[in-house]
Amino acid sequence: MEAQLHPTEIDGVTETVREFILSSFMPGDPDENLRNDDLLLEGGIVDSAGVMSLVLFLEERFGIGILDEELFAESFGTVERITAFVAAKLDS
Repeated sequence: MEAQLHPTEIDGVTETVREFILSSFMPGDPDENLRNDDLLLEGGIVDSAGVMSLVLFLEERFGIGILDEELFAESFGTVERITAFVAAKLDS
């Protein structure tokens, strides 16, 4: 049986991802300017270089490996999708 992250752990992942995006790509913006369903790439919040920075952060912070073939907009398009991706990696 697979272990699953507890909801409070998922909330922690979400908060960590939000804090990184806000501090790295939206400095000075209030927290409420970033919704968890905002389109990060299409909305111009994060560019392709920013995605690489985000990937490095996620790998270091959560101790996960992210393969090149896993880098697609469906996984990194929103805070919600990033959280789900990280949670799946942590559960595997």
